[in-house]
Amino acid sequence: MPDEELWGERVASTYDADCAEMFLPEVIDATVDFLADLAGERPALEFAVGTGRIALPLSARGVAVAGIEQSPAMADVLAAKPGADRIPVTIGDMATTRVGGSFGVVYLVFNTITNLLSQEEQVDCFCNAAAHLDSGGAFVVETFVPALRRLPSGERFVAFDVSEHHIGVDEYDVVNQVATSHHHWTGDGRNDVFRSTHRYAWPAEYDLMARLAGLTRRERWSDWLRSPFTADSTSHVSVWEKS
Repeated sequence: MPDEELWGERVASTYDADCAEMFLPEVIDATVDFLADLAGERPALEFAVGTGRIALPLSARGVAVAGIEQSPAMADVLAAKPGADRIPVTIGDMATTRVGGSFGVVYLVFNTITNLLSQEEQVDCFCNAAAHLDSGGAFVVETFVPALRRLPSGERFVAFDVSEHHIGVDEYDVVNQVATSHHHWTGDGRNDVFRSTHRYAWPAEYDLMARLAGLTRRERWSDWLRSPFTADSTSHVSVWEKS
């Protein structure tokens, strides 16, 4: 399915509600604290800015934020929110689209690096981030660690959410490093399904992508609170620096 259809008006209209747990204050505050600390007085660029979940509160913190977003429908939702006039958004692919100026931080949150479905595209994304960074600037990626340890031999499916109004299941193709997320929402007259495909990578592979882009790993954590990254971590927040 083309990105413009996958992330079109139907998904954009319910995105904030469907991802309500990602809009909780404790999630937003930890993310913004981390990014604002990295940015300091330098501007920040968000790849796949979406509906502004992070860009808006980061801007409200005093950081100058710009965004790149491939979906006009998602960008329209952002544009309708208070404070959006301070965030210039360029419509385009985060792997190749360039914007003017340079930045102290480029960041990519909530697993969005995996929306690029080939290793080549993901390497291009790292190179694009590096091209936008000042010397000493940081590229930050938040993404999941593949849950392959939870797969019994011969199985493909791992449930990640079973709640009153939502069932979410990841389907793994371990040969091709692809995970397909299946969602089913019910309740309040709604009966909706959604499926998205993701190309996952291990943290070490992202480190190699960064090296190809001229970036060096500075730090890696399990989350925005800087919890240690361990063998049991289900996600990571990684920071690479442009030297």
